[in-house]
Amino acid sequence: MDPRRFIWSVLMVTEKNMRIYYYKGSVVIFGLLFPFIMFLTFFIGRNLDLIQFFPGFLGMMLFFSSSSTGPLITPWEKREKTYERLVSLPVVIESIVLGDILSGAVFGFVITSLVWMVGSSLLHLPLTNPAVLLAALFLGSLAFASLGTLLSSPATNTPSNIMMFSNLVRLPLIFVSGIFIPLSQLGDWAWTNLLSPLTYLVDLFHTAITGDGVYSPVLDSAVLIIVILIFATGAKVIQQHNLLSGR
Repeated sequence: MDPRRFIWSVLMVTEKNMRIYYYKGSVVIFGLLFPFIMFLTFFIGRNLDLIQFFPGFLGMMLFFSSSSTGPLITPWEKREKTYERLVSLPVVIESIVLGDILSGAVFGFVITSLVWMVGSSLLHLPLTNPAVLLAALFLGSLAFASLGTLLSSPATNTPSNIMMFSNLVRLPLIFVSGIFIPLSQLGDWAWTNLLSPLTYLVDLFHTAITGDGVYSPVLDSAVLIIVILIFATGAKVIQQHNLLSGR
């Protein structure tokens, strides 16, 4: 496909998703309200340093907001019989996957950036490294938008099943990612956090805001880039297999 036509098709899929899915109830609940409720439940009534825990809150906000759109798109369109019309257009499966990822990434990037700006103005948060903060927002939004798109790839036309499945995957990750307990305080249990890609995003936010990241920003960024490639490739392979199988 011509590169210009490919870019145009990706942007058209992205724009379609932004118009349709940003206002769905599940996206608002799990992308916006749920992270706030989780953080307030943990923080209220406890004598905790809000500045120390704000990087974890940002990571959780970016994680849920970026991955909340993807699980809804493909099953919803299969139920409404619009997925077949989409694949019949002059687009390739890569355009659809990248469009789904980009729409989720834009949602997560914008929402989390607004949360950062409001939080930094109200709480007078420090900012040790602006470049690392921008990298965390950019890579994190793409990584977890890719996760959301991957979770939507199984052959089903029931959005509620995918949303339930996605929460079974996402919820455990927030408890093993240094959000509620900083990595530097985990001691012998720190190895469990290495299994979650969210760990490296939270560590980047710690490096950017408080300067107390555990790992190198280069390592954190490299892991997130690898995660993006794995999740995006997995989504493409599964959706392509479903198309060839007629599912």
